[in-house]
Amino acid sequence: MTIRLVTVSTLFPNQAMPSHGVFVETRLRHLVADEDVTSVVIAPVPWFPTTDSRFGAWSRHAAAPRNEIRFGLDVRHPRYLVVPKFGQALTPHTLFRTLKPALAALLAEGYRPDAIDGHYLYPDGVAAAWLARHFNLPLVLTARGSDVTQWPDFPRPRALITEALDQADALITVSQALAEGVRALGIDPHKITTLRNGVDTEIFNPIEPSTARAAIGQTNRYILSVGHLIPRKGHDRVIEAFARLATAQLAGHDLIIAGDGPERAALGDLAAAHGLFSRVKLIGAMPQPRLPLYYSGADCLVLASSREGWANVLLEAMACGTPVVASPAAGNDEVVRSRAAGLIAADFSAASLAAGLDTLLADPPDRGATTAYAEAHDWRTISAGQREIFTRVINQRQPARVRELARSG
Repeated sequence: MTIRLVTVSTLFPNQAMPSHGVFVETRLRHLVADEDVTSVVIAPVPWFPTTDSRFGAWSRHAAAPRNEIRFGLDVRHPRYLVVPKFGQALTPHTLFRTLKPALAALLAEGYRPDAIDGHYLYPDGVAAAWLARHFNLPLVLTARGSDVTQWPDFPRPRALITEALDQADALITVSQALAEGVRALGIDPHKITTLRNGVDTEIFNPIEPSTARAAIGQTNRYILSVGHLIPRKGHDRVIEAFARLATAQLAGHDLIIAGDGPERAALGDLAAAHGLFSRVKLIGAMPQPRLPLYYSGADCLVLASSREGWANVLLEAMACGTPVVASPAAGNDEVVRSRAAGLIAADFSAASLAAGLDTLLADPPDRGATTAYAEAHDWRTISAGQREIFTRVINQRQPARVRELARSG
């Protein structure tokens, strides 16, 4: 039996922002490739009146197409209202007001979904729960990180997240640490399944390091840090750790930071303060097809995040043969479980990251063993797990599938 889904998330790539939420797209495209599953994606983007590039990310949202086909998936980007300073409270409501007519239009076209596949618990998951209730559809939610580790710290989001989780027919978490966080909200543990992300070895595979460095125009060997330039990603601590080793173990190395965000200027200033401006290279956001060059050419990837759900960059680097040094953020120890993978720093400090780098680079694992470790994290098993969950919840709700369009309004 073909399972027909509607996937709902604001975290989904589009033509104007091809790396935004790529982890949601990756899991979905593997699911529809590996299993007898189809999905139409409703991925709302914030409304903004102009594509003028002076407005940064807001203008890129405005440039997103209304409809597009990505990897064979029908993806729709209706607009929703984001109200500055009031977004935390209002966004679930504005999202629902956008999602409701978008799904009604899909029904009018003749598409009959069996379930809603919602990603990220707040505000997306809350709006997806209201949508599922309105159209009387089964709901599977996926928790991905700060929707469990951060949003429940605020009373109103916590109440709405808990309500959505209680309503959901099943919940997927991408790490066991997140599953424990969800259980702490009082959710029935029988609803929760941990399906860790896999790695796409068609994209992320090893390139000989000197060849990779030549391809990106990099003469020196280097350490790599990848992620949005925001405080919780800890790029400042990576720079501090690099500075501790810059005249010793890493005397011949550069530090490359791939990502974009509001901390860019501050990170450049920090590198300059350590006299490392020419050796710390902030290269901006990197499209996924080019990342394997940067991973493969690096001696090590450093991930210094203070919070993570399941850090895809760790397995991506390993698949390219590059070991990692990761912070002890919850979930990272579920990715780094072998010396072939790398190691977990003792704490979040720059000193501990530097010590981890020193230890790893003094005796690095075989790059082939690192690649083999990553390849064991395959997507087929994860796709099969999703198929089982959707089949179960659809069968449980079979008598009440979808309301007629005339009744759903």
